[in-house]
Amino acid sequence: MTRRERYERILVYFRQEMPEVETELEYGNVFQLLVAVILSAQCTDKRINQVTPELFRRFPDAQSMAAVEADEVLEYIKSVSYPNSKADHLVKMSRMVVERYQGEIPSDMNQLLDLPGVGRKTANVVQSVAFGKSTMAVDTHVFRVSHRLGLVTEKADTPYKVERQLVKNIPAEDIPRAHHWLLLHGRYVCTSRKPHCERCPFSDVCPSAVL
Repeated sequence: MTRRERYERILVYFRQEMPEVETELEYGNVFQLLVAVILSAQCTDKRINQVTPELFRRFPDAQSMAAVEADEVLEYIKSVSYPNSKADHLVKMSRMVVERYQGEIPSDMNQLLDLPGVGRKTANVVQSVAFGKSTMAVDTHVFRVSHRLGLVTEKADTPYKVERQLVKNIPAEDIPRAHHWLLLHGRYVCTSRKPHCERCPFSDVCPSAVL
């Protein structure tokens, strides 16, 4: 089976089985989405969803978070990974959003990347989820699944290289959903330590399947 055929087989399945899919992070507006994605680095969505309800009640928008110091935000996010640096990033990000963009999160990639605590993966998630752009965020799940399923070559040894190969081979209209398809497949089926090949719908075409 060629890589092109493998892509088509996998995409056809996801289009049929998961036509509507979205992030598992809980949020109420674009600012809250950005905060949740920043917090989710090296942390599970489940943990973030336990933290953000109280956080967002206290800081529902950039203006409210920009008005405090990092130690006040820290009180709400102590249970996440790297809480001190994330609290610092969130306050600095909020202040920049207020000062430069009147409290509205920008949709432009370069403007997003200028914000403290925002890397390419985070910017891609926000562009895709909040603004419907055809951007492919590559986290550890997407990186792992893309390699295991043979969707990318061995030369794709960085998240950016994986992103470029996926975007090249996935139709633009599928890309916003494809991030979630691959992420959820990695989170629940093609797990890191012990993939569940016995219940994977792609085991017959996966070059890494162990049955």
